[in-house]
Amino acid sequence: MLCQTETDGHALARPGRIAPCRCLRREQTMTGTVAVLGANGFIGCRTVELLQLSGWANVRPIVRRPDALASLSRFAIDAMVADARDLRALTAAFAGCQYVVHAVAGDARTIVDAVEPVYRAAAAAGVLRLIYLSSASVHGQSPPPGTDETSALHDDQTIEYNNAKVHAERRLGQLSRDGAVQVVVLRPGIVFGPRSSWTGGFADELIDGSAYLVDAGRGICNSAYVDNVIHAIKLAIEVPEASGRTYLIGDREEISWADLCRPIAEALGFDLATISISAPLSFAPSWKQRLKEGEGYRRLIRSLPRPFRSGLKAGYAEWRKAARNATGATMAPTVMVSEERALLHQCQTKLPWRKAEHELGYQPAVSFEEACRRSVGWLTFAGYPTYRNRAGER
Repeated sequence: MLCQTETDGHALARPGRIAPCRCLRREQTMTGTVAVLGANGFIGCRTVELLQLSGWANVRPIVRRPDALASLSRFAIDAMVADARDLRALTAAFAGCQYVVHAVAGDARTIVDAVEPVYRAAAAAGVLRLIYLSSASVHGQSPPPGTDETSALHDDQTIEYNNAKVHAERRLGQLSRDGAVQVVVLRPGIVFGPRSSWTGGFADELIDGSAYLVDAGRGICNSAYVDNVIHAIKLAIEVPEASGRTYLIGDREEISWADLCRPIAEALGFDLATISISAPLSFAPSWKQRLKEGEGYRRLIRSLPRPFRSGLKAGYAEWRKAARNATGATMAPTVMVSEERALLHQCQTKLPWRKAEHELGYQPAVSFEEACRRSVGWLTFAGYPTYRNRAGER
């Protein structure tokens, strides 16, 4: 079987050729039915793809709106529509499922409010185990040395997302004391790959002139390639001893933010040295920054047809290039530094995944080098003005 996602950059061997996806060359075992809540999101969608294409389990995507199933409609699988805060709809959606992967994204309120109905619906439906995708951000964007799963969590952080994840984990811990559903919490770091905001989003920022790296991106990036995260999800489902445990998940290599961003910049013809800045003294967001970081703006952009989005990106990139050539100088970028990004870029701690290794048998299945190759392959497929697409136009 060929991997469907060959065509969107997850395992592109070279332009124009489809090759078998190495990430699926494993023993195929049916594990029961796995419900993926938030299946239209970045991690949720890829989870559905890998589980379905590998034949490892029956998969049931669950989304909030029918139109959110568009990208998964190529699979002939049982899908359901249910809001993550609707107990009755969730109970019906989970019926017959042995496992639930909670991959719902959203604002701080959604993160917290979805925990109890999801758990109670899982209990009512007879689900055996709930895999909750939290985030390494519960430890902060720049955690102190020695941070691991036993480190105390704080809900007075300046980043509201972090506090929401802390509250969600605490509430889930309280709920699971009744023993109705086994719970495993995964805390991946910076999850990147094809279709992620850390890949396509950074490419967009390069093109529109808003990209930046604080202190040249020398800080440690706690990266977690999306397929490695899904490998951890499978192990969290399989390993009986994982019940009630929490695990940090990441890539094998220690990399910098410059390492993560350089392949994207080089593919688009940008020099990272030109976007290095110093951290500002304050982080008051402008109205433009609040708009770009809002869920409504992201939803609007995602709703545009891919060819239209690709045309806008390519056209804007060519306009900026023409302006640079005409003036002989680089156009001044519109840089709005967020506190979150500044802290991330200055991180000095590589978070460990030794606990996941020892208890789950977790080993990152995809190297960082291969992950970057796949990410750039997706940019080409998605129509970004990469060197491959530029060469094809000549």
